[in-house]
Amino acid sequence: MSEKPFKIFVVEDSEWYNRLLVHTLSLNPDYEIKSFFNGKDFLNSLNESPDIVTLDYRLPDITGLEILKRIREENPDVQVILISEQEDIDTVVNLLKLGAYDYISKSEDIKDRLLNTVRNIRNGIGLKKEISTLRREVQKKYSFRESILGESPAIKSVYDLIEKALGTNITVVISGDTGTGKELVAKAIHYNSKRKDKAFVTVNVAAIPSELIESELFGHEKGSFTGATYRRIGRFEEADGGTLFLDEISEMEPNLQAKLLRVLQEKEFTRIGSNKPVKTDCRIVVATNKNLKDEVKKGNFREDLFYRLLGLPIELPPLRERANDILILARHFIGKFCEENNISLKKLSVQSQKKLMNYPFPGNVRELKSIIELAVTLSVKDEIEPDDLVVDRGDPLSIVATDSLTLREYEIKIIKATLKKNNNDIRLAAEKLDIGISTIYRILKEEK
Repeated sequence: MSEKPFKIFVVEDSEWYNRLLVHTLSLNPDYEIKSFFNGKDFLNSLNESPDIVTLDYRLPDITGLEILKRIREENPDVQVILISEQEDIDTVVNLLKLGAYDYISKSEDIKDRLLNTVRNIRNGIGLKKEISTLRREVQKKYSFRESILGESPAIKSVYDLIEKALGTNITVVISGDTGTGKELVAKAIHYNSKRKDKAFVTVNVAAIPSELIESELFGHEKGSFTGATYRRIGRFEEADGGTLFLDEISEMEPNLQAKLLRVLQEKEFTRIGSNKPVKTDCRIVVATNKNLKDEVKKGNFREDLFYRLLGLPIELPPLRERANDILILARHFIGKFCEENNISLKKLSVQSQKKLMNYPFPGNVRELKSIIELAVTLSVKDEIEPDDLVVDRGDPLSIVATDSLTLREYEIKIIKATLKKNNNDIRLAAEKLDIGISTIYRILKEEK
């Protein structure tokens, strides 16, 4: 399907100027030009939704000001370029305030200015459409019933709680074991809420050194400490109007917990090195793999902050408690991995299904994803067999879900697992992996 033409309407009562503008704009074959000599005819065609209107300020029947107001009322997406001999600065400023994109005087450089302005508007429209498309794609991706898969009662209960979170700005506390999908739930809440068009900002509290976390959250002024060579905007400012997701909140140090409590109570913060408070309007979603109430009893988490965060609790069940969701997720990961890697779709054998159902998945959904991707890689048939599912964590050759492995470490483990499956026959392993025998020798030698 071809892209719809870029429409420009020229509204100009002077025949000479009308022809000049139409000729100038027609030099670009991508533009569809239509001209009018009075305001009435133009307004009768406004329903054709032009992208740009060049508008003479002084028309014989209706003033440019009246037409500009009508355009803003009926189709605010239309960009208006005012063209006139009008030199009154106050009038020009007023027109720009009312929504005109630009004002161009009838002078010698009108052609260059007009083409540059139209080009800028078109680029801006294209960027807006691209951003709008990306937002729709993101929102679709995080439509929680499509991104958080499962049919078990436990996961349906999570669906119900997410639904309740969407209508308000209540703080959400997501708890659950590592790998259960806490960030996925946080994104689903944000991208399905009223704040979906604003930023979703993630801070992993445990991953940031304690001496940097305050600057990360609140920002700092230039010169506020050694190395502060410029002003930095913190995550609270980035998330203004949107959602701030604080992952692993239980790892936050007590002194920073006190500062976070104040921000949540006062809805303002102060950058390091500044005395000027900055207002903040962001929704707070936090996640933890620990029981915060227990952490309060142990003295690791402030009781007042605990109660301040005590909004809507969502507890994610471990995968081992989700029954047939294991197979639903496994099939999803197989399909996605095969599609991304241009591999013919594989399926799980009956015995493979039983093996997955009997495995406790200490690494939860994240581990299942890793196991399935490796199984697809190792499988030599259309069906994934039990031996392709490397789930024995005690096996030194197993590949388990981890964030610490490098690509080369994955290569070594895959080679070792393939060799083991093929009785250490290097030639056969090379054929299965579609690599040279010398490559296997070289990679294994580099490991030593």
